[in-house]
Amino acid sequence: MASVPSTLARIKEDLQTFIPKESIVDACRKVGHRWRQRVLGPVETIQLFIVQVLYFNTAMTHLRHLSKAVVKPPAYCRARMRLPLAVLEMLLLESARKMRSEGSPPRQLWCGLRALLVDGSSTIAPDTLDSQKAFGRPKCCKHGWGFPVPKVLGLFDAFSGLMLQTLAFPLYTHEQSKVWMLHGLLQAGDLLVGDRGFCSFVHLAMLFGRGVHGLFRIHQKQIVDFRPHRKYRRKYPKGRKVSGRSMPRSRFVRRLGKHDQIVEWFKDAINRPQWMSKQQFALLPQSLKVRELRFTLARKGQRTLCVTIATTLLDPLLYPKQEIAALYGVRWQVETHFGELKTTLKMRKVKSETSQGVLKELVVYALVYNLVHRVMLQAAGSQGVMPDRVSFIDAVRWLQCAAPGEPLGDLMINPVRKDRHEPRVIKDRQNTYTIMTRPRAELRKALKKQAKNA
Repeated sequence: MASVPSTLARIKEDLQTFIPKESIVDACRKVGHRWRQRVLGPVETIQLFIVQVLYFNTAMTHLRHLSKAVVKPPAYCRARMRLPLAVLEMLLLESARKMRSEGSPPRQLWCGLRALLVDGSSTIAPDTLDSQKAFGRPKCCKHGWGFPVPKVLGLFDAFSGLMLQTLAFPLYTHEQSKVWMLHGLLQAGDLLVGDRGFCSFVHLAMLFGRGVHGLFRIHQKQIVDFRPHRKYRRKYPKGRKVSGRSMPRSRFVRRLGKHDQIVEWFKDAINRPQWMSKQQFALLPQSLKVRELRFTLARKGQRTLCVTIATTLLDPLLYPKQEIAALYGVRWQVETHFGELKTTLKMRKVKSETSQGVLKELVVYALVYNLVHRVMLQAAGSQGVMPDRVSFIDAVRWLQCAAPGEPLGDLMINPVRKDRHEPRVIKDRQNTYTIMTRPRAELRKALKKQAKNA
């Protein structure tokens, strides 16, 4: 394996293309950050931060030995604290835009549209008072045990896999109440794809107002009926539970085919989302035409899955039903992307003990993730495969071992495992320690009492 100073030089070489030193300095000035000339300025701090995460978020004390730099861990820690979060977010947006334009995969558009994937996940933060107040803990955890759990929302390019933005907010926050913060990154004509947690009249209307299309799996409470000219109910009384036998709230407009229709959704004037103000809610249209379609997925060894989609792609000639079904299959790639972040790069547990530090750490994880995917894009172009077939961990290992100026060789190509179905269990037990069910202080007192009685 190459030395980390060589790796640091390699990272500097890659960053100079997509995150030049001038961009870092310019981003610091735009957010009003002032600094003095020192060993760990903004440029040096970001470069060390990226190398630290690339080595699976290694300890600061280890980073000092690896980089052979005369930098003490407390100084590096203070340098990270001085670094503004807004600078890292600006660099993430700029680098993702440059990487996508430089290394676009062969299939970068879907039916002429740029497809983007949105989904949520979570991570675990150290148990500090600041993180507890910022993110909260699971309700099943009693006082004194458990960890703060930040919820993470990510926006990915559907075919290159690059992450455009990442957000973190408290655990018990619905993704739909925060997804509007990503709308500014969308352009007119884009297509946003997500699961049923993002499907609602409000969200589709917000996207429609920006000229952005939406494609989501329909919410489980939404009643869908494919009978032509069936009856419908404009509104339900507030607080009434909607059962499966209730009439749908959508008005039938036109039949496009079997289990494929255009309906009109109406705004529910009574049940306004709590995260939206009355003024914002009043600006939404009273109704919206939506295409509802249903298809089945036959899975070997599993029960056939029935999927119902709601989308604003109304033209069946430009956007055939089969293409929509195939695109929603691509949506599952976002689970793989979060797996690469949380399992391979060790983002399942972050190390920063402040809420601002956690947010910075998550953005740097996204920067490293994009650097790895840039290598995957280059390998996919030279080896004639799609980027999702290139091994993520092999790209990480190449970044760790490559010398400055070394050309990219062939990377490992993962085989297509169609109809793969494996139980989510492990054979080897990781440890046999007892799970903490009481605060550590109480356990310590009980241990002393036990030793005294013995």
